[in-house]
Parts: sequence; structure tokens; C-alpha cells
Amino acid sequence: MPTFRAPDGTTVPADRIAFRFGDRALTYAELAAVTGPLAAGLGGERRVAIWATPTLETAVAVVAALEAGVPAVPVNPRSGEAELAHIVADSEPSLVLAAPGETLPGALSVLARADVDVTAGGPAHHAPADLPDTAPALVVYTSGTTGPPKGAVLPRGAITSTLDALADAWAWTGDDVLVHGLPLFHVHGLILGVLGPLRRGGSLRHLGRFSAEGVARELAGGGTMLFGVPTMYHRLAEALDDDPALAKALTGARLLVSGSAALPVHDHERIAAATGRRVVERYGMTETLMNTSVRADGEARAGTVGVPLPGVEVRLVDEAGDPVGARDGETIGEIQVRGPNLFTEYLNRPDATAEAFAGDWFRTGDMAVLEHDGYVRIVGRKATDLIKSGGYKIGAGEIENALLEYAGVREAAVTGEPDEDLGERIVAWIVPADPQNPPAERELADHVARRLAPHKRPRVVRLLAELPRNDMGKIMKRSLRG
Repeated sequence: MPTFRAPDGTTVPADRIAFRFGDRALTYAELAAVTGPLAAGLGGERRVAIWATPTLETAVAVVAALEAGVPAVPVNPRSGEAELAHIVADSEPSLVLAAPGETLPGALSVLARADVDVTAGGPAHHAPADLPDTAPALVVYTSGTTGPPKGAVLPRGAITSTLDALADAWAWTGDDVLVHGLPLFHVHGLILGVLGPLRRGGSLRHLGRFSAEGVARELAGGGTMLFGVPTMYHRLAEALDDDPALAKALTGARLLVSGSAALPVHDHERIAAATGRRVVERYGMTETLMNTSVRADGEARAGTVGVPLPGVEVRLVDEAGDPVGARDGETIGEIQVRGPNLFTEYLNRPDATAEAFAGDWFRTGDMAVLEHDGYVRIVGRKATDLIKSGGYKIGAGEIENALLEYAGVREAAVTGEPDEDLGERIVAWIVPADPQNPPAERELADHVARRLAPHKRPRVVRLLAELPRNDMGKIMKRSLRG
């Protein structure tokens, strides 16, 4: 049988499925036959935009751009016109790749266009570009919560180092079949979820649209790994009581991985109780790719994101920028990282690039504590999740976990707001399990005080029908106002 060689050197049967999206799939031989001619046609392009729908065409377009050595700019299809116009003006792509028949918005329709035809065959032996690790591979735009989105330039070496470090941590091989329903315009779904299986010579089954039924079907049908964000795992946890097939499918998976935001401890425990399996968490950012993870052979400790990945250095620093040496699970510091996984620069923003670094350490803006054995526990973002109240530094994350343990709380977010006496008071934003019978403010405050400490109790409780979230399921705390 003919074989192909995966990027990590693994020999792959030519008829192994590389990507499957719904009822459409490409084997490794078919993928090579499609990407070869497409890559050859991209030669000489400065940069290409990719209309990153959750489809087979997007996966093929990204692989072809990487083969051609042309930096790709994945574009979120849900972006507004102003944001799209900014991304196009900033990245200056000479071409946009999209599925045939896809209608593009005005900001992209002015570009030259190439349709990605996944049924077109051609020479399968296009020689991939031989470029250094420092060459740009992708320009991924940040969420733009503090201004226009910035384009993080990700070099080829950062992608390969992250994927190889995850292979080490998760024992990821070509025999694994990854299942996920993540969007393909960001690091999680695209780099980990598409390029990860390809580098190992494994397979991807993309759900198109996430559903508990889809997860159960694909895992029961041979899937070995599941990637998701906390919102997805919350929905799985909610469905487990009434869906024995889902519980069986999750039990049979080799690895359940959550990322992009902290997975509430309550959902960890619900999934573990129903399946006997614990979800593995990892920690990364657009600018750093992956920094830490719980290892497949390690302890999946709820509320932590494991230990630094091979080749990645992680440290905590205080407000003065001095390293925090304590491993007491209590002393909070900002996470800084360095290693081969880092981005090169913010495109056209040397000022923002310089500000993001302390020497060769990247300032993540995430706050964490270190456990005695080096496990990292993130307590929140410096800008939105570190609350200074009554002389204490308090992380919002542990209060949110405590609130979610209360039976009357379905969802919770915690922020701080100015207080003349305390400096900041703790505010709990609650989606009640029963909107007609929401928990009382005093009950929630007493619950948190008993679970954590009196100074960590919320002083104000505000009820919501739902929490504002972005496309990755992260709570948009800047949208929460009194």
C-alpha cells in the first residue's frame, strides 16, 4: 500500500483519513492531490486571507498556504464590517481563499479570489517550501478587547514546537482520531485541532457545529481525543444525566482536553462522576501558543492547567516585576513565558510588541499561583479578574468556582467595582438555575465565605438571563456593568 510521511516523520497509509467534516473527507493521498496544485498556484503571493468557516475547504487552504510558504490570515466569518476592514487594511493580503459559492463581505470582496475545490485532483508531489523556523506561517488576530485587533505573527517554528510539546505531554500519535467542533480562525481549533493531527499523521473529525449528539457519535465511532472549550464541556455535563450513550462515549475516549478559558471545577467533577474520566486542561494564548498542560500520565487536578510544556519556561512576577518564588498555592503573580513557542511580533505594531515583553519574557497579563509541585492555577486576567479588596489580592476564578457549587447557580462571573471603603468590592453576576426562584444574595455570600474566606464573599449580586460570551465561549467581563 502506498504511504506518506507525516511532518514528524511518521509513515502514514495513503488511504488513512486526514480530515473529515460531516460526510466529506479526504485521505492523505487525496489531501496531497488537492493541496499540491493549490500551493503551486500561491507562489509569489505576499500574504493570503482565508475565509475560515468550519469546513474542509478551510483546512485545505491553510495546509496549502503552509506548503507554499505564504503567510495565511484566517478570518473570522462572524467579524463585523469595521473589524474586517481593519484586518484587511492591516495585513494587506493579495488574495482571499474561500469555498466555491461562498459570498464574501465587502471588505474581502475587493481582493482577488481563489476558490478551494476539494474535488480537484492534481500532482501529489508538490515540494513544500523549505523555510527557516523564523519564517511567518500565520497572522492570527486577537480579540481586540482593548482596541483594534492586533495581528500576532506566528512563525513556523512556534507551531511545530508547540505541537511536538503537546505530543510529548499527551502521548499524541498517528493512531489518534481527534474530534472537535471548534472554529477554525483561532489557535485552538486551527493550529491544535487541524495542524495537530496532520503533524502526527493522525485524523481529524470535525463536527461542523458542536452538539452532544455529535460528540457521542464520533467518539463511539472510533474517536480517541476530544478538544473543547468550557462552554462545550458544560453542555456535555448538563446532558450526561439523561444520555447514557454520551457517558459511555466519553468514558471510552483516551483524552478529554479543555482550553481557551478555565473549566469550572463543578463541571470537572460532574463529568468525572458520570464517566470516571477527568478532563485535562492546558493553557495558551494567541501570542504564545501552548505554555502548560496537565500531562496524559499526570494528575488531572481540577482548577489547574498543569506544568510547563517541554522547552517552555514559565515564571510569576509581582507588581514590581520581581520573580515570585513561593509555591504555596496562595501568592499571586503575573505569568510570564519564554521559549520557541512565542509569536514574532504584532504586525505593524512595534510599540505594542515592545510593550508586551520584559526582555525576552512575554507578559501574558494572566494572574496565577503555583502549587507545591509546580502545577499552575490561573486566577484570572490582570485587567479584569484581579480584585484588590480590603488590602487583599483576590482572584475572580476561585470565587466563580465556589458560586458554581451552589445548587441555585447555573452560571457565574465575578468582577470588581470601585468601593470607597474596600478599594474594590466583589460583584457576582449570576444566571440562576431557576429564574423564578433565584438564590438570595446573603445565601451566596455566606456560601462563599464558608467555602473560601470571609473577605472573598461577594458584596453585590446581580442576576442575568445569560452571560455575554465571545465566539470561543469566553465571558466578556468588560461588557458587565452595574
